[in-house]
Amino acid sequence: MNCKRVIEKRKQLWHTTGSLEQDKELREATRAYMISDKGQLMREEVKTNPELLIELFFYIVDKEQNTTPFFLNEVQRELIDRINKDIKLYNQGKKLHLKYLLLKGRQQGFTSFVSAYQLARAITQKNFQGYTLADNADNTEAIFSDKAKYYLEQLPDGIKPTLRYSNRKELDFTKENGKGLNSKWRVATAGNIDAGRSKTINFFHGSEVAFWKDSKQILIGLAEAFTKNAIVILETTANGFNEYKNMWDSDNNYTKLFFEWWKTNEYRLNFESEASKDNFIDIIRESEENWISNRLFNLNKQGLDLDQLYWYYNKWKDKGDSIKQEYPCSAEEAFLATGRNYFDTEKLMERLKVVKPYKALRGYFIYEYGTSQWSNEKIILEDSIRFIEDDEGYISIYEEVEKLMPYTLGADTAGDGSDYNVGQLIDTSQRQVATIRLAKDEDLFADQLYCLGMMYNEALIAPENNFSTYVTNTLKNREYPRIYVRENRPDAISKQTVKLYGFNTNKATRPAMLAKLRELVRDRVECINDETTLQEMFTFIVSEQSKPEAIEGEHDDTVMALAIALYAQDQQIDEIKPDPDKLEGYYTDAELEDLGYNKWEIQRYKEGEPLYRR
Repeated sequence: MNCKRVIEKRKQLWHTTGSLEQDKELREATRAYMISDKGQLMREEVKTNPELLIELFFYIVDKEQNTTPFFLNEVQRELIDRINKDIKLYNQGKKLHLKYLLLKGRQQGFTSFVSAYQLARAITQKNFQGYTLADNADNTEAIFSDKAKYYLEQLPDGIKPTLRYSNRKELDFTKENGKGLNSKWRVATAGNIDAGRSKTINFFHGSEVAFWKDSKQILIGLAEAFTKNAIVILETTANGFNEYKNMWDSDNNYTKLFFEWWKTNEYRLNFESEASKDNFIDIIRESEENWISNRLFNLNKQGLDLDQLYWYYNKWKDKGDSIKQEYPCSAEEAFLATGRNYFDTEKLMERLKVVKPYKALRGYFIYEYGTSQWSNEKIILEDSIRFIEDDEGYISIYEEVEKLMPYTLGADTAGDGSDYNVGQLIDTSQRQVATIRLAKDEDLFADQLYCLGMMYNEALIAPENNFSTYVTNTLKNREYPRIYVRENRPDAISKQTVKLYGFNTNKATRPAMLAKLRELVRDRVECINDETTLQEMFTFIVSEQSKPEAIEGEHDDTVMALAIALYAQDQQIDEIKPDPDKLEGYYTDAELEDLGYNKWEIQRYKEGEPLYRR
């Protein structure tokens, strides 16, 4: 007699009779056999594979609130098979970690299984130290009372171990004399960044990790408590582009597991009649008509049968677009469909696929200083400016200079030093032409802005002044020819009109400039060429206070710099005209007037000034 044969017998009895009384009789017979001398093999099996204990003895309350034997479903079986395979590889030295990021849809049963599996390990293995952190107090209580304690209370005597106490949301199977299992399992809420730091943990379950506050800091603190062979499972439904998404995308020690909804076998629906089936087939054939028909058509091509598709179709009729969030067909869709992103994440993702393989020209400017004959200030000598190609450079160039193109350069300064100094250069069509991104060093940032602006036809530069006026003042002292003017007003002493240079992000300008950027993403996302800018847009959300801002711990410098460039562009000229002597043939003053130059512009040109259309 072995565990597999007994489990199959239990399944067959349940599917045949559906009787709890008969199931309990079989459980009692199994218990008696297992603790007898003849049950040695079964006892060894459950020590090696604790999940066997679940299907031998556990009960669970199903979605219809019925008490049933706990038989693993398809996705639960796939998960434990993966864990068991990795444990073997770990013991052979072929795998270094047993850590998992588990991204799921709704009601696939992972929290129920991981909780049951953790209890099974606690009552079959000595010195087990389990720890579960849930996202909020209600879920903490549900995991401990509705799952952990319920599973334990339903076990037959002889299988249920001696429980020292079960308070403070902790199950302690340690005997007072120091003997016994010496195993514990605690359930808590992820509200404290110091949670679990003083413990030794060989099994950790994080529930709904994407919804934790300060998840990064909590996990950093917990990492020191994990034993080398600890099983770490961080399961969650998606919650937009936050720290969990960053972990999912990063090259780290976690194995990424995503389980599509159709792997749950119960997600299927029978047709009411042949007529309803025929009508549904017609809907699938209309794949070019609407989103749901196209989705059903593609899922059918992947091998899903009509009963599965009909289930999905009826869920869509109830839930609409939220079906992408609750029953995602890919990890990518799960993240896109959740959260309160300010920008259209589907547009961003499509653009990111195009941009990622593209390699920008990277580098930085070198230059020499001189002294202004007008002010005696240190200036950059224009003839000395050179661009040096360097893959580690902080300037990325996506488009070469067009001879007569007016450009605008928005600059977001680092502020308190926690962010980057970022410049975003756009052309008149709002295409992203180049970026500057460097940490701190405002003096270097100002000089690189100067050089980039001069290289691109003396671009209009709009440096932000909110935290520091250093960049704006440096550009003025360097005698940069075109700096954004936010206001003209009388000087308090001289009473003459003076210009206030630099951009100020405030309650009036911030919503307007972000709205321009959101419109660009929605209508012409192909204008954005920089991967970092797109990535920061994914973590730019509408907060609970309805304020568009970066998720806590994430950057928004490239977002704000690009928004400044779009807003400041209204102050840039529409077109740079060619110099008259560069035109073919000879032109009189009258002919220049016919080309659109006015007498003032022509006279200024004769005095050595360039001609612009204003």
